[in-house]
Amino acid sequence: MSEIERVILIVLDSVGIGALPDAHLYGDEGSDTLGNMARELGGLHLPHFQKLGLGNIHPILGVPAAVSPLAAYGRMAEASAGKDTTIGHWEIAGVISRYPMPTYPHGFPEELIAEYERRIGRKVLGNYPASGTVIIEELGPEHMRTGYPIVYTSADSVFQVAAHEEIIPVEELYRICRIAREMLTGEHNVGRVIARPFIGQPGAFQRTDRRRDFSAAPPEPTLLDHIVQAGKTVWAVGKIEDIFAGQGITHAVHTHDNMDGVDKTLEAMAKAGPGLIFTNLVDFDMVYGHRNNVQGYAAALQDVDARVPELMAALRREDVLIFTADHGCDPTTPSTDHSREYVPLLVYGEQIQAGVNLGTRDTFADVGATIADWLGVQPPKNGQSMAKELQKRR
Repeated sequence: MSEIERVILIVLDSVGIGALPDAHLYGDEGSDTLGNMARELGGLHLPHFQKLGLGNIHPILGVPAAVSPLAAYGRMAEASAGKDTTIGHWEIAGVISRYPMPTYPHGFPEELIAEYERRIGRKVLGNYPASGTVIIEELGPEHMRTGYPIVYTSADSVFQVAAHEEIIPVEELYRICRIAREMLTGEHNVGRVIARPFIGQPGAFQRTDRRRDFSAAPPEPTLLDHIVQAGKTVWAVGKIEDIFAGQGITHAVHTHDNMDGVDKTLEAMAKAGPGLIFTNLVDFDMVYGHRNNVQGYAAALQDVDARVPELMAALRREDVLIFTADHGCDPTTPSTDHSREYVPLLVYGEQIQAGVNLGTRDTFADVGATIADWLGVQPPKNGQSMAKELQKRR
């Protein structure tokens, strides 16, 4: 019987660690979110991740390999087709997506937009791929004049709706996003419909932290469903509830930023019983990666690194702490989109053999299979458990 009763799984959103062999198929040759940032900045300073073994996974200037890593370490390849948040998280939870979700490099079909306008009772602006901050500057004044929401997409499988909070109240924005989610099925089953509220005046618009994601439902049961079916709890911190469309979750809390995400994780660790605490720290991707802000991205990593000792100290004897990611988003490349990369894997706890090199895993789903093994629940259909490799030698 496993002595592990609870797992704290933290996804450092977009913190990739080197291009996958098929990165050229996605236009991502040479991407290396951590490595390239370190080279551009003359080094990263992440002393606590370094002690866990981050530098043992992959060369990172300023983060040398630890002589005696405190954690088990490795990297994982994505077996799913695609490089978006939804598919990455689903794969961590045991679902491998064989086909990428639909994308719209030329905007959404006219007939789909016409039906959407009919259902929400308003015209829309935009309907083309764009940076969220750029499109609200371009179309924000017309939106304020007309009351028409701004619809746009990106290289990801997303249908995004932006609206000024004083023109379309946030709850109304959520309502029209739910209408889009209901419409977008079949061939148009996009990964996420995203509400993007903003405030301010022309020339000084700012997006707010009341973003909401309305995701497609996972196509099959995930690790989360199996944990709940076994009578244990799944605490979702950040946008996890949105990514899994509320499935397999017993407690959920949304967060304002990375630091709030760490705070909420610590609060969950103080309250939760046996099961899973699943956290997404989104700022790396949303605030810095997509805006090619290398300095901001590195500073955000340092901020989370500084909180690692708190997370380690809050662990119970029966707990395991895992850090990983869902894809890359290399801010040093011309692209502002996600990048097809390996993701880091750090596994720490009193029951874990420190310094174990887990190598390169074939799929993110190995994490889900391992957690299922530890918690004694039905495993997802994909992934190989690492529990025996990680077991502390006695």
